[in-house]
Amino acid sequence: MSWLSITAEISAPDAEPFSDALLELGAISVDIHDPHAGTSREQAIFNEPGEPCEKVWDTARITALFEPGIAPEKVVVAASAEAGLDHVPDYILGEVREQDWVRLTQSQFSPIRISDRLWITPTWHDAPEPDAINLVLDPGLAFGTGSHPTTRLCLEWLDRHIEGGETVLDYGCGSGILAIAALKLGASLAVGIDIDPQAIQSSRQNALQNHVEIAFYTPHDAPSGTYDVVVANILTNPLKLLAPLLAASARRRIVLSGILQRQAEEVAGIYSEWFEMEAPVVSDGWACLAGQKR
Repeated sequence: MSWLSITAEISAPDAEPFSDALLELGAISVDIHDPHAGTSREQAIFNEPGEPCEKVWDTARITALFEPGIAPEKVVVAASAEAGLDHVPDYILGEVREQDWVRLTQSQFSPIRISDRLWITPTWHDAPEPDAINLVLDPGLAFGTGSHPTTRLCLEWLDRHIEGGETVLDYGCGSGILAIAALKLGASLAVGIDIDPQAIQSSRQNALQNHVEIAFYTPHDAPSGTYDVVVANILTNPLKLLAPLLAASARRRIVLSGILQRQAEEVAGIYSEWFEMEAPVVSDGWACLAGQKR
């Protein structure tokens, strides 16, 4: 089976009412995206928490899928009228063929080598190195599958520095990958904290899948205590705001990521009140900071 796609470019303020009208007229799905995505004109619309957001795109590209047999011109005219547009936009027709979407998605995620002894392996793949430490993790709703530089930098740090017996706090745990890795690398205890209930659920499922016992909490439910190592892979502004809390939770070492390279000096300066900070480790424009408690 195949579907008919209708793609139109309209002013951004009209995107939502036009999309709603297409759905009311029988669209199976509607996608709104930046018409300049992937080019030098691509426009970001999200910033870090605490920073003002950019305005939305000046124009938006709408792609709607319909079952075959509709009259595209009538649909676009009717949707334009329903959305209150002052004109009928130009549009392009296309065809989307039926595919095995699960297999297609899975093909985009292969095992990721962190080091000689540490791999991230999706459940549908055999472990490339069966004798290595394999973190069994599938893409999900929570951030952190090991493919992003910030997660990889933290995993590489844990791989180099966990010697065995340490207690570890993963603050902003996302998928739980860092807490799981710490335990598999030899930590005696790992705890994860995240503000997102979906992240907590995902982390718990991933821990079960990896046969490790980890307690995951929201910040309000988390027990007080200190840990040998605190790792926080979040964003620069939250790291700045959380500095006193994270510093108080770390007995020996702190590891910070989710930091753009240009922001590393500022973040290191804040945490130097409590830690002897090391030079940042950088990958693809992202920085990982580590420090030893003073």
